[in-house]
Amino acid sequence: MEQEQQLGRRALLGATALGTGAMVLGAAGTAAAGGNGGPASYKELPVPTVVGHRGACGYRPEHTLGSYQLALDLGADVIEQDLVPTKDGHLVCRHENDITATTDVADRPEFAGRKTTKTVDGQAHTGWFTEDFTLAELKTLRAKERIPDVRQRNTLYDGVWQVPTFEEVLKWAEREGRARGRRIWLYVETKHPTYFRKLGLGLEERLAKLLRRYGRDTAGSPTFLQSFEPSSIQRLGKLGLRCPKVVLLDEPTVKPWDFVESGDPRTTADLLKPEGLKWIAGFAQGIGPWLPQVIAQDDKGKLGEPTTLVRDAHAAGLLVHPYTMRNENSFLPLDFRVGDDPAAYGNALGAVKAYFATGIDGIFSDNPDTALLARQAFRRS
Repeated sequence: MEQEQQLGRRALLGATALGTGAMVLGAAGTAAAGGNGGPASYKELPVPTVVGHRGACGYRPEHTLGSYQLALDLGADVIEQDLVPTKDGHLVCRHENDITATTDVADRPEFAGRKTTKTVDGQAHTGWFTEDFTLAELKTLRAKERIPDVRQRNTLYDGVWQVPTFEEVLKWAEREGRARGRRIWLYVETKHPTYFRKLGLGLEERLAKLLRRYGRDTAGSPTFLQSFEPSSIQRLGKLGLRCPKVVLLDEPTVKPWDFVESGDPRTTADLLKPEGLKWIAGFAQGIGPWLPQVIAQDDKGKLGEPTTLVRDAHAAGLLVHPYTMRNENSFLPLDFRVGDDPAAYGNALGAVKAYFATGIDGIFSDNPDTALLARQAFRRS
């Protein structure tokens, strides 16, 4: 999930040093909320909730079991997966179906002929795509860091992990839940659902089948469902999934792609209005806006005043889980950058606290330990 803001790099904050404190903080919050069995519903998660964006992708290549494991170890309350299908219909965890930047596929001569150009949601992309690979073929690839210029140290882990299937993640969550005596919360996004439905690879039915198999289909299940396409969220509801659902919101001028396909004239700006939020509340429990929709930025990139979005969403009965916080200067508002190196860490703690002060219910972060420390400081302030 996500839309690239102005953001950038990392310096490994010893997972052993910061991780211990963050782990204690996250585990304590969850235990207090739900005891050994974990939270009974999303309403009992710690607030503000910290969502490990694509795992802990500030420290490990995104959407790998290594990234998910580190996010859990650092104390993230919920861990995100983005889902796309393979040619033979398996759901795998990738932010995009274009796997050029996140795997070593470009270095595999046996797949050179699979390189192609496709139009996905109105935009042309040239590369290699999951829907052109069977799961067996995809499993021969290795994951790598998506933005090595920004996160050079993450390249240390290039080639360590495969692309995981969503079912592998569900089994991992079950194992970790048994070991930790609590349920492991997941935040699952359907990527480009209209595009894949037209290819005969509908995501929602496959996702519903897996969630039922692993007991994650009820209102009390430790799973959020999310999509930039409202009709995908509606379809998941019609399939009988009762777990909490979140509509993701793009830039104001952008139309959700299902609206484009159906001829719906509304844009994201319409969904941000009170009447749009009321409509969303008819089939979802929350929204996932872009951070500048929570606090506007001026023409220089400095934070301005909070918008009315949090207040309006809460009035409609909706959670607000904005995306995405990162530690690097190039991703931070101008007034929270430190020094001139875009890949160096800025004052991410201060930025997260500023967003928490708006009353948001949670935040997606590439660096969940940073967000957890900011939450601890925010609660004391």
